[in-house]
Amino acid sequence: MTDRYQSPLSERYASKEMQYIFSPDMKFRTWRRLWIALAETEKELGLDITEEQIEELKAHQDDINYDVAKEREKQVRHDVMSHVYAYGVQCPKAKGIIHLGATSCYVGDNTDIIVMTEALKLVKKKLINVIDELAKFAEEYKALPTLAFTHFQPAQPTTVGKRATLWIQEFLLDLEDLDHVLANMKLLGSKGTTGTQASFLELFDGEHETIDKIDPMIAKKMGFESCYPVSGQTYSRKVDTRVTNVLAGIAASAHKFSNDIRLLQHLKEIEEPFEKSQIGSSAMAYKRNPMRSERIASLSRFVMADVMNPMITSATQWFERTLDDSANKRLSIPEGFLAIDGILDLCLNVVDGLVVYPKVIEKRLRSELPFMATENIMMDAVKAGGDRQELHEKIRTLSMEAGKNVKEKGLDNNLLELIAADPEFNMTLEDLQKTMDPAKYTGRAKEQVDAFLKNVVKPILEENKEILGMKAEINV
Repeated sequence: MTDRYQSPLSERYASKEMQYIFSPDMKFRTWRRLWIALAETEKELGLDITEEQIEELKAHQDDINYDVAKEREKQVRHDVMSHVYAYGVQCPKAKGIIHLGATSCYVGDNTDIIVMTEALKLVKKKLINVIDELAKFAEEYKALPTLAFTHFQPAQPTTVGKRATLWIQEFLLDLEDLDHVLANMKLLGSKGTTGTQASFLELFDGEHETIDKIDPMIAKKMGFESCYPVSGQTYSRKVDTRVTNVLAGIAASAHKFSNDIRLLQHLKEIEEPFEKSQIGSSAMAYKRNPMRSERIASLSRFVMADVMNPMITSATQWFERTLDDSANKRLSIPEGFLAIDGILDLCLNVVDGLVVYPKVIEKRLRSELPFMATENIMMDAVKAGGDRQELHEKIRTLSMEAGKNVKEKGLDNNLLELIAADPEFNMTLEDLQKTMDPAKYTGRAKEQVDAFLKNVVKPILEENKEILGMKAEINV
């Protein structure tokens, strides 16, 4: 359809798997599973519901008659009652017990929790795989010296692998948050129009002990450990805020990663994948733009901004419920997940195909290394009989001269030549060049990578090994 708006989240960015989780089929099939769970629970607790009715409901669990529901909704203007009606058309023996004692939020809110839980599981799967690919990258380049930056100004060297561990650690913090939220997802249960279970008090003749069993039984049938102990008509909208905060955290980590890749690609040290026939610019044929990383940043900003929607919705709910949450939730929750799904696919694609240029990395590092080696040079000169204070002033002066040559005259860094020409240092150019091994200046970077991967990352990957091995397909 080219004559109406189509969401780029479904057309370009999100995977089919995530799109299915937020599809009408997933939603309405889950409604029917919930109606079956409710009917089974009520039967098991003593209501006059037959096994024949339950089996009839199960027989039509997945073959949803959308046409009937759609036509009915035109008349009654109520989506839940339209689907209750449509289900009853298919299940004439059971139609009288469908949705018995429940309110609309029984299917609507419980389905929202189920859908978000499934979506969080997919996000976790992709996040773990991004961490795995980054761990492989960190391992491969753990000892490759590179110029580090603070304030994007040249600083003490690190290694390419050590820098990658910084990206991993941010994603691991997100994983901790995700695991916490996922482990604490609970169903609404079936609590009635204001959360008091008054309808069930009537159905079960005031048997409080029996009614206490309803929510735990429904939760178990739907694969959850428990329901929220109290509610109004809806589960607390603060749950949506907790979920989208996790998504926003992942987006922030992905954005930081993509920024670094874009800067490194500008420096020609590391590049994201570039297809053989890919066009970087319609005008400048030579360009290799970091399109994937830019898209990560773009989508990440959307997810970080989106977190405000459920936060404001949560803050503005009135008493036991108000319906100004509904339209907003239909947009903010699915779109937040669809966007983060696209972001993680992009991250996985970028990390899996990163191209490293060691010669460029080495050239830049060596151009700055003489400045960083001055302390070692000074110590060697002191050992040879020099005065530390005088040598410090000499090196400061010569460093300024070399810096001026680089910045104002466009010359190469000639600090070593200047030092070798000064008799107070008593060192030849050959002696000085021996101090220029970049590995001498990376500190414990390699050892830190080894320890981090062994002690922190690998146990997590081992625990989740059954979901490793994903490859991401993206629409360029």
